[in-house]
Amino acid sequence: MIGTSAPLKRVATIKARVGWKGLTSDEFEVKSHAYLVTGRDFRGRYIDWNTCYQVSKERYDDDPFIQLRNGDLLVTKDGTIGKVALVDGLDKPACLNSGVFVVRPRDDLETSYLYWILQSEVFSDFISEVSRGSTIQHLYQEEFRELRIPLCKLEEQRAIADYLDRETAQIDAFIAKNEELIALLTERRSTVIRDAVTVGVAPAAHLVDSGLEGVGRIPAHWRVMRLSWLFRTTGSGTTPSADLMLDGEDADVWWVTTGELRERRIEYTSRGISTETLASTPALKVHPAGSLLIAMYGATIGRMAVLGVPAASNQAVCALSGPVDCCVEFVEYALLAARERLLLEAVGGGQPNINQDVVRAFRIPIPAPSEQLEIVSHLVERVAEIDRTIQIAERGVELARERRAALISAAVTGKIYVGVAA
Repeated sequence: MIGTSAPLKRVATIKARVGWKGLTSDEFEVKSHAYLVTGRDFRGRYIDWNTCYQVSKERYDDDPFIQLRNGDLLVTKDGTIGKVALVDGLDKPACLNSGVFVVRPRDDLETSYLYWILQSEVFSDFISEVSRGSTIQHLYQEEFRELRIPLCKLEEQRAIADYLDRETAQIDAFIAKNEELIALLTERRSTVIRDAVTVGVAPAAHLVDSGLEGVGRIPAHWRVMRLSWLFRTTGSGTTPSADLMLDGEDADVWWVTTGELRERRIEYTSRGISTETLASTPALKVHPAGSLLIAMYGATIGRMAVLGVPAASNQAVCALSGPVDCCVEFVEYALLAARERLLLEAVGGGQPNINQDVVRAFRIPIPAPSEQLEIVSHLVERVAEIDRTIQIAERGVELARERRAALISAAVTGKIYVGVAA
């Protein structure tokens, strides 16, 4: 039974590399004397030695306090802080980079029990309270040492750890199975859309080469058309200064960012602008309802939505307005299917971009308007059915994770009795 607690410094040693001691990434090797563990090498509960860089014996000998051994507990302290992994299966020497703590419990603390404490709300709440940093979060050693650890007898610690090993393994298996189902359903969704917008709902009597990379053959009566032929205008927008932005519900004009492009019809936005700001900002244009919006920059590139209301947008959004003999929803589905091909047109290094000229020149297969409507009707029904199943699986994963977190916290704080082996 848990009846007391102690700061981590009383029941374990905590060490980390003190600075880099001049170590630079130029010294990282694929094969050398010792593994150099970083936070990116954490894989679930353990370290993946196959992903580790390696360093020379001289660098390994820099600091004996961070030379690792099987059974050590590692915790990330910079960036994505609070990730936890056990050292196991070492086949050669290993040490740490500057972003990781090594924690070694003393005789009155079981390593596996401490692992579960560091997976619980005891630790996550502590991190929220003490971590700080403007853009990169840090967990400082002097603060980490003060984390209070719930304590009980060693046999109880082992019983709690064994219990959580068993119970979380079942939950993790359930989560993995549902995540696999979600992946399969997501692929199925993409296939349904791709098939419908390239060959139609009913099999065509005659197919011809589309001439588009990755598209293949399309019905002979379909045409391949540039987006500029399907819409009268293409536009974008800008971002007014922060003092001119309003909450969406208080604004005269809705204002869209790429974060709001989620394959759903946009009926409102979180931010907006006044009619005065619109009039005084030439780069801001109101795109009419029914416009197709496409993200052009960065991580959201290629995301889309159709406007259900008139709205302005920021500069990262391309708006296609005034459809000509086309169903906007069909074009959206066609572009979803062609997203990888569109991304091949992107330029840039870490932040790939497309522009309005790329969007205007992009080509997709197009059937007659009546067939577009038939395909859209088919896809709305099929995609909604798949999405419902995905949502059920995602909700199952969410509940399982909540159950897992609650179980861990209850066990390590003594709120549930797990039994002690005789």
